Amino acid sequence: MKSEWRDEDARSYVDRYAKAGVNADLALRVYTSRLLGRDPALVLHGGGNTSVKTKMPDSLGQDIEVLCVKGSGWDMAEIEPAGLPAVRLGSMLELRRLATLTDEDMVNVQRCNLLDSSAPNPSIETLLHAFLPHKFVDHTHAIAVLSVSDQPDGDKLCREVHGKRMGYVPYIMPGFLLAKKAAEVYEADPSVEGLILEKHGIFTFGDNARQAYERMIEHVSLAEERLRKNRKTVFVAVTLPKQLAAVSAVAPILRGLCALKVKGAVKPMSLEFRTSPEIVNYATGKEVARYSQVGVVTPDHTIRTKNWPVVVPAPDAGDLAAFKRGAATAFEDFAAKYRAYFARNNARQNPPKVELDPIPRVILVPGLGLFGVGAGASAARIAADIAVSTVKTITDAEAIGAFRPAEEGDLFDLEYWSLEQAKLGKGKEARLAQRVVAVTGGASGIGLATAKAFKAEGADVAILDLGGDDLTTAATSAKCAGIPCDVTDAAAVKAAFARIAETFGGVDIVVSNAGKAWQGRIGTVDEQVLRDSFELNFYGHQRVAQAAVEIMLKQGHGGALLFNISKQALNPGPDFGPYGLPKAAALALMRQYALDHGGDGIRANAVNADRIRSGLLTDAMIADRSKARGLTPESYMGGNLLAKEVTADDVAQAFVSLALAEKTTGAILTVDGGNIAAAVR
Repeated sequence: MKSEWRDEDARSYVDRYAKAGVNADLALRVYTSRLLGRDPALVLHGGGNTSVKTKMPDSLGQDIEVLCVKGSGWDMAEIEPAGLPAVRLGSMLELRRLATLTDEDMVNVQRCNLLDSSAPNPSIETLLHAFLPHKFVDHTHAIAVLSVSDQPDGDKLCREVHGKRMGYVPYIMPGFLLAKKAAEVYEADPSVEGLILEKHGIFTFGDNARQAYERMIEHVSLAEERLRKNRKTVFVAVTLPKQLAAVSAVAPILRGLCALKVKGAVKPMSLEFRTSPEIVNYATGKEVARYSQVGVVTPDHTIRTKNWPVVVPAPDAGDLAAFKRGAATAFEDFAAKYRAYFARNNARQNPPKVELDPIPRVILVPGLGLFGVGAGASAARIAADIAVSTVKTITDAEAIGAFRPAEEGDLFDLEYWSLEQAKLGKGKEARLAQRVVAVTGGASGIGLATAKAFKAEGADVAILDLGGDDLTTAATSAKCAGIPCDVTDAAAVKAAFARIAETFGGVDIVVSNAGKAWQGRIGTVDEQVLRDSFELNFYGHQRVAQAAVEIMLKQGHGGALLFNISKQALNPGPDFGPYGLPKAAALALMRQYALDHGGDGIRANAVNADRIRSGLLTDAMIADRSKARGLTPESYMGGNLLAKEVTADDVAQAFVSLALAEKTTGAILTVDGGNIAAAVR
């Protein structure tokens, strides 16, 4: 591991933040916090913490000693000065005299001593930072340090690696007692450059930002050097099927098994797949049931990944039914194991805890890799990142000895610790949270508006459209995944939905929106025009729906197919037969899906919209039609019973409404401002 400190970068941070009134101490604290936070070998997703002791003016304008320490909810990789709230250092030091301090009182006194009452909660390890006298203090969960310390003789190994340059703190749950013990260890030998916290990570400190940071790099490098010595072969592989199933075939099955069932409603999880030779070697090892089930590498990870993964069978491409049965059994065993673990440890709690869901957050698939599982793509990504780090840590630990993390009771205490659970930021859930939505023709017009509307409701969204800059721009603006797909190409549709399954684990809602308006008088129109229109405006819908249903059936918790059928399906216009005929067929298609797959919990509905500014109805077309009717463009667009123009956003909200209508199928929702001729009945 190499130091990334650059004098010119450090100066630029000081100069830049000085313009905002931030002192040099805090600017350099931001700089080295980011250096640490951006290295996944040191810190992952909000883990670790840093601090600096400095002076700041209080509300009376008097300079006082403060501790600026990482705040809850901030990620060191992108931290700003606001993410290092200042607390009155003197008040924190006074707490050292107490024999005990509850977590609630600790949080309260820290908040009461913030210079800014609106600042985030200071780190749960604020007192540890405060009780150490150094100006800069850094803490990480370095993979290499954990690989060395997570051993039966971890303390001895750490002392061999770091010698007398570090102090050694036995495992204690984070909080007041750990802070006091760490201070005692330091005071027993003030010459140390840092502390190794058993099963928890490493602290380094210094008189300046560079010294604390480079001590971290040096001591982690010492652990890495030890891990390269006297390594043994690990993880002999089991025998695998001759042909493994594709990730896209496996993911929906696993996603279906992960779904939470709350009061009769299904809440799907998202999956994030990861693979590499190291991950496959780990997941396929004969002893995976031993080394993967002992516990997390540091208790901080348990709130994201639970204490162990579920291990499913290797998926045989020729017998996915057997894989599903085996995986279902593995999930049942996981749930039973988790409930037993909870019951054992909850028996000593006063007051008792409320059991969390027994759904695994990491799935190991022999031969393929692993999946992170979470309530949405972001949570799944975090679980996957931590799982990848865990693979590296345990692989290295097993290569020099045997992996042994903290005891079960300690892991439980962290998992159910209110201060750790608070990191998850549980609040009011968005209406379509944890749903995966695919929108075809999503790069513009109604499609893009619909993608944004579903994203605003908390869904994870994939925009499908012809590739190129338009798709990239749309996906970026909507903060969605962009997947190239020509719905007139059967192979392209299958590939796009395979990619959705690989990206999110599956799909719950599909808005089949892609289309194009062909015109022509039906008695004289060229047959190829009709064929081209049917290829996109009918068969395109069928290909998309069919690909979606294949995934939904594997998931086993239903879904929603939503079709954009247009006013032409009900109220055909002159010279618009090439467009209206396939749209009418698409309406019949929607009803057939409602009929054939209602028993599978798959709903099929449609939106009937008219006169929406889009790629189908351009400004030039509006001008021509308005002129032909002797109207202004505004009057033409508002030519309905309500005399109001209907927008793409209005249509998008109609799709959202149908997605939320859990007991509606085979229905048509009209969004046209009022046109009796196009009314359904």
